[in-house]
Amino acid sequence: MANSPSGDSVVQRVVRVLETFTPERTAQRASEIGRRAALPSSTAHRLIEELVSAGLLERDEDQRVRLGLRLWELALRGSTVLRLRQAALPAMERVQAAVRQHTHLAVLEQDEALFVERLSHPEAGANIARVAGRLPLHASSAGLMLLAFAAPEVRARVLTAPLPRLGPGTPTQPEQLRRTLTEIRRTGQVVAPGSVEGVSTGVAVPVRDAGTVVAALSVILPRITDPAPALAALRAAAGEIEAELRETRA
Repeated sequence: MANSPSGDSVVQRVVRVLETFTPERTAQRASEIGRRAALPSSTAHRLIEELVSAGLLERDEDQRVRLGLRLWELALRGSTVLRLRQAALPAMERVQAAVRQHTHLAVLEQDEALFVERLSHPEAGANIARVAGRLPLHASSAGLMLLAFAAPEVRARVLTAPLPRLGPGTPTQPEQLRRTLTEIRRTGQVVAPGSVEGVSTGVAVPVRDAGTVVAALSVILPRITDPAPALAALRAAAGEIEAELRETRA
């Protein structure tokens, strides 16, 4: 791919354009995209027009730019996440119906917890995780589960990087976090009061595929709630998901 004067390839510039979209920022002006992607105005407008022509971006009635359906279509073709979500949804629905709280499925992506599914309930409490949203690995029950079973080099990167506090219970000291991860690997569960919201407790269990932890299944409970019933429901659901993954792999 041809490089820009700054040395960026076309692919790198396209990625920067796409990464300006977030769950909170779904529609933007071309000038805003260029500024956020740190691209010259002419370059940004040219790339955006090419991506619109390809269907990867689209314009709404106000001429704002959004992610295109073509991008969603391509992302789902053969996606391992699609297989995981399809296997998980029936079990997640049973958990959500039983506990009547937010239920999440998250995977490890670039040293963060990426939430690929969320089921909610009108009576559920505070929760900031959303589909296609991310949280630091140390700062949620799902992230802690993924981090505990991640490759050693992932844990090393997280433990040597700053550990910002998201909630009153977020582990912010490397030694504290290291002890927490050891306990998670021993017990196969996470109970994380106040890790993101002071009024909530996150609980999580691992989901394995061929023996490897590929996801975390979690529920966000009110802080005063006994986590034991939710953990039991999550363990049963994880077993169902793992059985379904075995079936689809056979």
